[in-house]
Amino acid sequence: TGTKLVTASADGTARVYNANSGACVAILLGHDSEISKVSFNSQGKKIITASADKTCRVWDAETGEQLQVLEGHTDEIFSCAFNYEGDTIITSSKDNTCKIWRDTEYSGAPAE
Repeated sequence: TGTKLVTASADGTARVYNANSGACVAILLGHDSEISKVSFNSQGKKIITASADKTCRVWDAETGEQLQVLEGHTDEIFSCAFNYEGDTIITSSKDNTCKIWRDTEYSGAPAE
């Protein structure tokens, strides 16, 4: 951890950079609209992105591979975060809801 940084963009992409060299090591493609929030899990192995396209996506921080699409909000998602253990994600949306998602190796279902 501490060797990468991630940026969000209005063009719907996020980019992962090597913090030491400044080199772009991955471009995260998949959102259809602006990304408003990005976050690493505490282990530094996963990234989540929240977008105006009403989805939150989970990415492999090393490869840039999209691992999961979290769908269920009816309006823009403006915030997302991992819990400390990295096995739960919370999203908040302009639809006035928050959702809690469990990482059971990408079941894609909200927590009960």
